[in-house]
Amino acid sequence: MKKNRDVKVLFMGTPEFCVPILESLIDNYDVVGVVTQPDREIGRHHELKPSPVKECAVKNGILVLQPNKIRKEYAEILKRKPDIIVTCAYGQIIPKEILDYPKYGCINVHASLLPKYRGGAPMQRAIMNGEEKTGITIMYMDEHMDTGNIISVREIPILDSDNFATIHDKMSILGRDLLLETLPLILDGKNESIVQDDSAATFAPVITREDEKIDFNRNARDIFNHIRALSPFPGAYATLDGKVVKIYDSYVKEEFYTEKENGEIGKIYKDGLGVSCKDYEIVITDIKFEGKKRCLMKDYFNGNDGEKFIGKVFNKD
Repeated sequence: MKKNRDVKVLFMGTPEFCVPILESLIDNYDVVGVVTQPDREIGRHHELKPSPVKECAVKNGILVLQPNKIRKEYAEILKRKPDIIVTCAYGQIIPKEILDYPKYGCINVHASLLPKYRGGAPMQRAIMNGEEKTGITIMYMDEHMDTGNIISVREIPILDSDNFATIHDKMSILGRDLLLETLPLILDGKNESIVQDDSAATFAPVITREDEKIDFNRNARDIFNHIRALSPFPGAYATLDGKVVKIYDSYVKEEFYTEKENGEIGKIYKDGLGVSCKDYEIVITDIKFEGKKRCLMKDYFNGNDGEKFIGKVFNKD
C-alpha cells in the first residue's frame, strides 16, 4: 500500500489485540497521537503497568494521552487536529465532541460480525456460544455501543482446535489487514456505509467471575466451548475437594454413563480425566490445581496416581 503521510490519524486503543493495527498505521500514515487507558496497578507491589498500546506508541515516539474520563478530558485530543480517528478496544465511550471532529469521521475495528456480538467480549462469547465463524467489522462510530454504519467486513472460521488465544491472534492480524484495505476507500470517498439491522443484534458483555465457572449439568459440547473460550485467560474453573481448579483444554468423548452424577470423574484416560455431563463425557486434559503450576494431565499421571480422582465430583462443595 502506498504510504500517505498527509493524512493525520489519531489512534485509540488499549490491549495487545490493538498493537498490530497501531503498528500498521504508524508504518503507513502520520499518527499524531495515541489515546489509551491509564496505567494500571498490578501484582502484590501495585506496580504501574502501561497498556500494550502505550508501550508500542512510546517505542515509536508517538504522543500518548491517557484521560481518566474521556467524556470530560478531550481538549488535548482535538488539539492534535486528526483527519480521521481509528479506535479498537479502547475501553471508554467516545463523546460526541470527538466523534464530530475529524474530516473523515471516527471508525472502529470491532472483533465480531456486527450486528452480532456488540460489546466488550465478542471473541470469547462467539466461541462460548459455539459459533462456526467470526470476523472483523469496520464501522463508523456513533454515540452508542457498536451500532454505527458498517464499512467493511471479513470472516474467518472458528475451528475446534481454536481457543481464545488463537482466535485473538488471528483476528488481530485480520483487523490490521482489513483496516489497511479499507482506509484508502474512506479517504477517497468510495467506501460503503450500511445501516445495521438492530433486530439481528446480539450482545457480548465482558466476562465476569460467574461466567468463568463451569456448569457440568450442561452438554459436553457446551462445556468444551466454554473451556476454550476462556483459555488461556482468564481460564474456566470448577471446584474439586473445596479447592479451585482452572481448566484450559478438553475434548468430548461420546459415551454416556447414566449411573454417574453430572460432574463426577468416572474414568481415567492416558491424557485426562473423564467427567460425566448432561449427555456425554468431557475429558479434561490441561489443568491447574490450586497452589500448583498448570500442567497437562498426561504429565501429571507420570508421577501421580490418577485413580484417586475416581468418584470425585466437581463443584460439590
